[in-house]
Amino acid sequence: MKILYKTALILLLLWLGVPTHAQEMQEATKRRVLTGFSGGMMLHTGYLDGRLPQVGYRAKGAPFGIGGAIRLHLGQHWMLGSEGYVSTLRQLHNGSYIRYGWGGVLGAFYWSFPHVAPYAGLTVGGGGRTAFLMFDGNSKDWQAENTVYFHKQSFCAVTPFIGCDFIATSFLHITVKADWLCPIAHGGLLAPNGPRFYVGIIFYH
Repeated sequence: MKILYKTALILLLLWLGVPTHAQEMQEATKRRVLTGFSGGMMLHTGYLDGRLPQVGYRAKGAPFGIGGAIRLHLGQHWMLGSEGYVSTLRQLHNGSYIRYGWGGVLGAFYWSFPHVAPYAGLTVGGGGRTAFLMFDGNSKDWQAENTVYFHKQSFCAVTPFIGCDFIATSFLHITVKADWLCPIAHGGLLAPNGPRFYVGIIFYH
């Protein structure tokens, strides 16, 4: 009988201790600085517009590109990481293009809800713009062309963004994002520029 009482007493103490232990674990999780990480790939398009005064040409249209991001989650609302993209704007229907490649360090603030996680942030880094414009000629022949411009320019990249993760599972999110790359060189913005819209898959851990 004494063994039965002792067993019952031990089980009672364990049962009373479970909520306290769970609460302590939850509070410890909240106190942790690094609470997880995420990363994935995104495709994008958008609309760019701007004049290249050096050649008297206005470039505009929808770019297409790819890139990705990796982010550390700090506390319950902050993300710190890096991202990088390549974005190509085709022009003149003859193989001409304007291409941006950029990346940098990102910081973002996010909110978590049962099915969505909106976020907003800023990426600061650098990149380069490559312009290849063929005003006279045919890209399908082997003839020398008369009026072709090729130019490369590096820049400082400042990119504000907003977005939202749609939570498919605890490990897999579908993300949509909009940003505006500001390529700063020699005190001004390089053209063309404008909004880009992204969709991609983000893996969480």
